[in-house]
Amino acid sequence: MAEASEGTLEPIGGVQRTLVGREATEPMRADIRMLGSILGDTVREQNGDAVFDLVERARVESFRVRRSEIDRAEISHMFDGIDIRMAIPTIRAFSHFALLANVAEDIHRARRRKIHIDAGEPPQDSSLAATYAKLDSAQLDSATVAEALHGALVSPVITAHPTEIRRRTVFVAQHRITELMRLHAQGHRETADGRSIERELRRQVLTLWQTALNRVSRLQITDEIDVGLRYYPAALFEVIPQVNAGVRDALRARWPDADLLAEPILQPGSWIGGDRDGNPNVTAAVVRRATGSAAYTALAHHLSELTELEQELSMSPRLVAVSPELTALERSCPEQARADEPYRRALRVIRARLSATATDILDAPPQYLLDLGLDAYRTPAELRADLDVIDRSLRSHGSALLADDRLRILRESVHVFGFHLSGLDMRQNSDVHEEVVAELLAWAGVHDDYRCLPEDERVRLLVGELSTRRPLLSDRAQLSELAHRELSVVEAAADAVKRYGPAAVPNYVISMCQSVSDVLEAAILLKETGLLDVSGPQPYCPVGISPLFETIDDLHNGATILQAMLEQPLYRAVVAARGDSQEVMLGYSDSNKDGGYLTANWAVYRAELALVDVARKNRIRLRLFHGRGGTVGRGGGPSYQAILAQPPGAVNGALRLTEQGEVIAAKYAEPQLAQRNLESLVAATLESTLLDVEGLGDDPEPAYAVLDEIAALARQAYSELVHDTPGFVDYFKASTPVSEIGSLNIGSRPTSRKPTESIADLRAIPWVLAWSQSRVMLPGWYGTGSAFQRWIGAGPESEDVRVEILHDLYQRWPFFRSVLSNMAQVLAKSDLGLAARYAELVDDEALRRKVFDKIADEHQRTIAMHKLITGHDDLLADNPALAISVFNRFPYLEPLNHLQVELLRRYRSGDDDEMVKRGILLTMNGLASALRNSG
Repeated sequence: MAEASEGTLEPIGGVQRTLVGREATEPMRADIRMLGSILGDTVREQNGDAVFDLVERARVESFRVRRSEIDRAEISHMFDGIDIRMAIPTIRAFSHFALLANVAEDIHRARRRKIHIDAGEPPQDSSLAATYAKLDSAQLDSATVAEALHGALVSPVITAHPTEIRRRTVFVAQHRITELMRLHAQGHRETADGRSIERELRRQVLTLWQTALNRVSRLQITDEIDVGLRYYPAALFEVIPQVNAGVRDALRARWPDADLLAEPILQPGSWIGGDRDGNPNVTAAVVRRATGSAAYTALAHHLSELTELEQELSMSPRLVAVSPELTALERSCPEQARADEPYRRALRVIRARLSATATDILDAPPQYLLDLGLDAYRTPAELRADLDVIDRSLRSHGSALLADDRLRILRESVHVFGFHLSGLDMRQNSDVHEEVVAELLAWAGVHDDYRCLPEDERVRLLVGELSTRRPLLSDRAQLSELAHRELSVVEAAADAVKRYGPAAVPNYVISMCQSVSDVLEAAILLKETGLLDVSGPQPYCPVGISPLFETIDDLHNGATILQAMLEQPLYRAVVAARGDSQEVMLGYSDSNKDGGYLTANWAVYRAELALVDVARKNRIRLRLFHGRGGTVGRGGGPSYQAILAQPPGAVNGALRLTEQGEVIAAKYAEPQLAQRNLESLVAATLESTLLDVEGLGDDPEPAYAVLDEIAALARQAYSELVHDTPGFVDYFKASTPVSEIGSLNIGSRPTSRKPTESIADLRAIPWVLAWSQSRVMLPGWYGTGSAFQRWIGAGPESEDVRVEILHDLYQRWPFFRSVLSNMAQVLAKSDLGLAARYAELVDDEALRRKVFDKIADEHQRTIAMHKLITGHDDLLADNPALAISVFNRFPYLEPLNHLQVELLRRYRSGDDDEMVKRGILLTMNGLASALRNSG
């Protein structure tokens, strides 16, 4: 890349030919230069030459560091004692560049995909077109496909993240910049209404520059709820119905007699406002706000689309015939006007009835209400039935083109979004359930000290209570604040089910589930609030109970717990009433924090194998819910490869996974991104369900045995540092901004489940976020290098033979390949030179040297082992897109890291200037945005 001229914010550096060729990346680099130039001009105009010159000097020096022309200490000294009034705009400049670079890279990926398609090349893996080609080659029969896809579900579940709460103005401006750059990429110089694209880009960048990236006040859960809902009008309302319709049509065309996907395969979910595990801010009012806002968003969308349809379907019966069904529907309209426009009259009936529904169930009325005195729809199915009447009538007189446009998408929207929009999961820790149930049992006189009972007696007592309709509570019950809060939250969930339908609250997740009694205690709370009744011949249980196995030990015991659950006749009846389906959630975060990256991933794989076996023996359908964070250290990484890396039988047509962190905006902020990423989830689910993707043949046990040994060694190496090194917690707290994540009110959730100094009680988000900010990225790789090295040197075979065994597994086994690929991404984003700057924040020199030297040695060892096993000199040999990204943007992160260290030093020295606090927060957001799935 050529040296940029002075006076710009253009990326510079040494010449590099990437794996896809320099020529292929030139359009992206031109986009980055253009956006960088506009940002540079804006900085100069708005903040003057002094700020611009500092930003420019920092940029130039950062690239000199990358080219090894100067020592890193030289750039760090640039910010020693910097005036905070200069620091803030400098941080903002580099943070905004990261945001603009994201836009340029996303557009480039779309551009490259189009080039491949236009060239007639085979469709790329992770696209639905490629998946359909694989399914065609497999020559599957209808019965096999129908059985495998019975109850098919792909559910991305959006969860809150403290560094991803952008202002709406920032969100809108970024979206507009994306649209403008897409027009620019197509060769346009003006927008459709004749405006200069460059001038509009300057206007949007100026808006960004003059808008605070973060609010000054502490983040509230209501802010998180609003942010999560933004993605629906931005992209999901457009994309999800289209993908559902397209997949159903494609599969039914291939297997027309199988009646596939009667229900939408893509169904979004949310945890924002329902996840109260360790978050006392989730109250009954918050649950009502979350479910009510979601319902409002769904109904407002449906009413808006009905209004548009009413304008579009103007056909006259003098020109086309209409069906008797449509005639009957439009005659329900009490208005006398539009007598010769039956479709418009029918749509006014539908809009009036949906308006009555909105008035009945919403606390605030949306736009486009129409009051004709008609009855409300009681269920989304009734609304769909009326829309189907219009669809059939249009098709009966040759208007399929009209039926396949807005009407079809609206019918799909009602089917998937209903009156609820997305399912809000409830989650709470098993310890809280135990405490509340013990209090209820004591109040009701059932048992004075439930918590002292052994497990078998607990189970007998709870089964007895669940078998009767007798409530444990009365109106006169005097409860603790905890019990009152918990019951009121579940009551709010019950009210949402009553108002918006069972899909509004589909699941109740039990964190740290370690026994059958943990499951039955949650069932007691559901029973007390009317969400479970198993006393009669037909159990009522609209909300499924999902045990969450999180720690390494819990993952090992998960299958045993599931088997014990199913051996209880009462609970087996609940499962039968839910279509013989049981969901189990698997936690990547706590298992990773507990045992390290490789051990956690293998523990999840082993747990899945065992759970699948239990489900098969008990003849139930198992649905796995993957608690993946955005970061690799929390189970993240490319979703397509991660799904294909699941063991045989683990997907089985159904998959739920959490989407969290900076990857939410990266995946779902605008339609093209959302389309690509949602198709990828569905494609991987179809392939994992219908094809043999494990790659280990008929006898996978030798491979499993190898990973058993390596995972045990990895846990040992990880524990030697994290759990067994005296002073490690002190090092972690001093060398990362973990303490500031809590003290600066980042996010609505406390950083720890309990007020302790224990790593075990620290939440996964601050654990991973803190290590990523300091560029160590420890949760995504530590312990793996030692494990491989020790295993290679410990066997009866020669080291060369053992290396070849690992190389063979890398070639054949998607799981193993995915683990190494994700680890390599994290290693490529790490920077031990910058990490050393953070280590200087540790006052105890002996402790600093002891811990940092261990980390540095393991980092070098892990890179060497990756090269040995994969045969790749380059960590990103299998990910050229990320290689380009790292090359283009990482020098721009250098100033953010140095400024963060400087401001942390001041803050910890007692400088409580609000600008210093704000600067630290801005550096966190900027780094997390730039690192994407490592924040």
